[in-house]
Amino acid sequence: MKFLRVKHLNIWSVFSFLFVLGIILSNLLVFTSLLQPPSENWQHIKDYLLADYISNTLLLITFTGLFTFLIGTSLAWLISFYDFPLRNFYKWAFILPLAIPAYIGAYTYTGLLNYTGIIQSFLRNSFNFHVNPKLFDIMNIWGAVFIFTLFLLPYVYTIVSSFFQNQSASLFESARILGRKPLNILFTVLLPLARPAIIAGVSLVVLEVLNDYGLVQYFGIPTFSTAIFKSWFGMGDIDSAIRLAASLLIIVFFILALEKLLRGKRRVESSTAKIRSIPLHKLSGYKSMLAFTYSFFIFSLSFLIPLLQLFYWSLITYSNVLSNKFWQLLWNSIFVALVATCIIVFASVIIANFQRISGTKLSKTYSKITTFGYSIPGAVIAIGVMVLFINLDQKLFWFYKIVNPESAKLVLSMSIAMLIFAYVIRFLAIGFNSVQTGFEKVGKKFFEASRTLGMTTTKTFLRIDLPMLKPALVGGFVLVFVDVLKELPLTLILRPFNFDTLATKVYQYANDEMIPEAAVPSLIIIAVSLISIYFLNKITMKEER
Repeated sequence: MKFLRVKHLNIWSVFSFLFVLGIILSNLLVFTSLLQPPSENWQHIKDYLLADYISNTLLLITFTGLFTFLIGTSLAWLISFYDFPLRNFYKWAFILPLAIPAYIGAYTYTGLLNYTGIIQSFLRNSFNFHVNPKLFDIMNIWGAVFIFTLFLLPYVYTIVSSFFQNQSASLFESARILGRKPLNILFTVLLPLARPAIIAGVSLVVLEVLNDYGLVQYFGIPTFSTAIFKSWFGMGDIDSAIRLAASLLIIVFFILALEKLLRGKRRVESSTAKIRSIPLHKLSGYKSMLAFTYSFFIFSLSFLIPLLQLFYWSLITYSNVLSNKFWQLLWNSIFVALVATCIIVFASVIIANFQRISGTKLSKTYSKITTFGYSIPGAVIAIGVMVLFINLDQKLFWFYKIVNPESAKLVLSMSIAMLIFAYVIRFLAIGFNSVQTGFEKVGKKFFEASRTLGMTTTKTFLRIDLPMLKPALVGGFVLVFVDVLKELPLTLILRPFNFDTLATKVYQYANDEMIPEAAVPSLIIIAVSLISIYFLNKITMKEER
């Protein structure tokens, strides 16, 4: 076959194979480990607990998906078709909730709404009004849906609004000429057209819910991710953890297959032809006030209120939090994020360029495997990587003894290398998508011209392609860095002993009922995310110009 020819065996193909092999092995070992006899704990989990894990997980993804669809799509519709006060501000402000991880949002709202929180305290002190604390209790499955919806709705909003804004004005005007009213046009014309975009956004929301651990653990909701942690850390039962990870992976496969089925052959693409954009309809009177109020209400709940509460907590706790240990914590976070991000961007360039220059079935398969990693929940990847590194340590123990006769059996699986390797698998898709988009914009004209003039593939890349790829590389770097900085499940499972990051410290503070102390590390994570969103917005605007 063409992709097996020797001419494709070069540095690009070899490195691509090695990176993809790591992804395959770590996930394959989750399933091969199922061949071992199950433990007694697994039989207990299967008989008494598995049904709860499945039902709670399905409830979370179903209702979070539904509410993010309703709110995200309605916001995208308002921003794309109507002009009202502060519309230009809200256009980018609705992206900002992505800067706040869901678990930080959960800790913040719990602190706001509990008995000693600002809301109940204000009602008692100012009006002598005592309310039933149960009315403000969000530490349940519906509270989790509320938190997930607020902080994940930007996934739906950004994709759907981008789709709406790329539609031709003639489509909208034709419907108006036929006597259709705005709401009727939305339900009969726009939503059916936007189905692929909506499904893509909701699918990302569902995958993020499946990946979460901090929120569901803090709220005490039994899901697959909490069960994996409990099996591994609580009972030391890696067999049950692996079987739970495999069960969760099957759910992910089902969701991805369902997404593909629902989207059909459609893709979220904008037309390459020049189209006349839809003119904004200026709202006035009560309609303008309703649009503004609705937008302000969602923005306040999803970003402004939690941010202000975190600022208040940081002002009263920073003197206790900022210490030498905290700066070590910050360094740990930046170090692992930088190393993992550099490896991811390097791997993304290798795989994307191999696909471009070879165009074989093998290279396309590599790209599909690469993007699959982000669909897998962090807890599942952590279990797979752990099994892989334990097997590697067992195979390499003879070598460890040669280097150091007193060497421990577990070297790689007790090191920071395992954590970074897991980050690479989890977030390689983000870097790859950014780099691949950059290659598509660059095209192959300059590459082919350089090759015609006798320059090698590697020299062509370094001298011709790389300078033109800078915006894509910077964008990919920023996205990956932020996601690694916020990642919690992977870090909690795979971090070396006595190694903490900002994310794990926030989690520890919350678990120790020291939520105000979690504000400072939370604000640092949010600040880095906000700066990243700003730079990405600048890069996007520059490319559009």
